[in-house]
Amino acid sequence: MRHLVLVHTGTTEYDKQGRIQGTLDVPLSEDGKQQAIEIAEQLKPLNPSSLYSAPGQASQQTTEVLAERLSLKPRTLDKLTNVNQGLWQGLLVDDVKTKQPKVFRKWIEHPESVCPPEGETITRARARVAEVLSKLSKKQKPDTTLVLVAPDPLASIIRQVLSGAELGDLWHAGDHAGRWEKFEVDKPAELVAEAKS
Repeated sequence: MRHLVLVHTGTTEYDKQGRIQGTLDVPLSEDGKQQAIEIAEQLKPLNPSSLYSAPGQASQQTTEVLAERLSLKPRTLDKLTNVNQGLWQGLLVDDVKTKQPKVFRKWIEHPESVCPPEGETITRARARVAEVLSKLSKKQKPDTTLVLVAPDPLASIIRQVLSGAELGDLWHAGDHAGRWEKFEVDKPAELVAEAKS
């Protein structure tokens, strides 16, 4: 049985402020650093064999803590850059809610149907995720656990591809910061095919 542990990047100051982070390169807060330490301790019993990370300061800092404490050599996956939120990046979620209430509601109910101004669609981000997961699944040996660190909302998309679950409220995906989830990935090719359709 192969497993993938999805680690949601630790908390940043933007998460605390309720700001849209997207591809902005924001470092971990002090809370985020502590979360990374706690996650590393929780993952030790799983004896992971490999560690991959999204680019970006917060993801890289989370990964560095995990790498040191789990004695793993991390690899960065450039295709796992967070979802580009375009001109919304840096804004408070409440600002978008107030200034663009229809778009805000649509983003909550059907995020796949919304593209932030000069940003990226969820569908495009999902295709990137599916491609990366497909490649990782081919590399992963049987009976191993792989750890993947990613920021939200990209981590929520990874969860959807792996489990088929609903995306949920992407405006509050940052609420998952500093958490982790474990998935069985013995049939990743089927999940990836579904994600692309």
